Amino acid sequence: MNVLITGGCGFIGSNLVHHLRARRPDWTLVTLDKLTYAGNLENLAALEGDPKHIFVRGNICNRELIEHVVGLYRIEGILHLAAESHVDRSILGPEVFVQTNVLGTQVLLEVCKAIGVRRFVMVSTDEVYGSLGPTGAFTESSPLQPSSPYSASKAAADLVTLAYGRTFGLDVVVTRCSNNYGRYQFPEKLIPLMIVNALHDKPLPVYGDGGNVRDWLHVEDHCEALLGVLERGRSGEVYNIGGGAERKNLELVRGLLKLLGKSEELIRFVADRPGHDRRYAIDPSKIRKELGWKPAHTFEQGLAETVRWYVDHPTWWEHVNSGAYREYFDSQYRARLGASPG
Repeated sequence: MNVLITGGCGFIGSNLVHHLRARRPDWTLVTLDKLTYAGNLENLAALEGDPKHIFVRGNICNRELIEHVVGLYRIEGILHLAAESHVDRSILGPEVFVQTNVLGTQVLLEVCKAIGVRRFVMVSTDEVYGSLGPTGAFTESSPLQPSSPYSASKAAADLVTLAYGRTFGLDVVVTRCSNNYGRYQFPEKLIPLMIVNALHDKPLPVYGDGGNVRDWLHVEDHCEALLGVLERGRSGEVYNIGGGAERKNLELVRGLLKLLGKSEELIRFVADRPGHDRRYAIDPSKIRKELGWKPAHTFEQGLAETVRWYVDHPTWWEHVNSGAYREYFDSQYRARLGASPG
């Protein structure tokens, strides 16, 4: 099978490429990535020279390029992960999120329709559902109530994908995952940010009272679920993928500090961000029942492995933290600390 992975140099994407290469060694994998600040070609360095892996640098909004790649490599399936994905940045500049996440997805679907790609998997997020109360969990039939420009753009992409399935008969599937963690995650996200700051004995900014709850999913477990959906998921369906590991942000940060042997005095409570969803929780019973998937990692095991990876790979995160994005990131970091409620 010839598979295109968009955003394959990002966090989930690069882990997915490695996972597919190991689990389906006879497949040809084509990675397409624009290589923005969060896309790092070094994540795929181990595949350099591999005849079964091809890298193409490009933008999913470029229809001519997408048509060329899909036609040249006779793509049969697309795993679409390319996206602008950080909530804070979507609040500061929503336009690029709409361009990439909505219009880029529509370009891919148009090419699938024109060329006849067998299956299109839209990799989305539980954030499209909005915020939960203290009990319950999101199911595939939960209403979409996105709170940020990021989650709104992903919800729009989901709906466009499902509409192409219904209107044009495309074989499409949408997945919605809970918060991922693991190796290669850019240090703007909670877990790697806290690890890197703690290693430097810098303050750890925690939004609000730290009581926001997230359901954590190891990236390898997510990759295995995506493989199952690509091969066996029902066309036109949505599948929720959750790790069953709900944790308050403050509880998570304290756990990271304990693993790193650092003091909780590094924690700094800062003003909450606008529209910050209070709780996410995923009900993955559908994908468990239909595809037999379940997480292989416990949260404690996975978190310890993740911390060890960042400790053992300082050159990776020092490199991705360098350059133009570093200046932007530092300014936002300072702004958070400066907005502390006391």
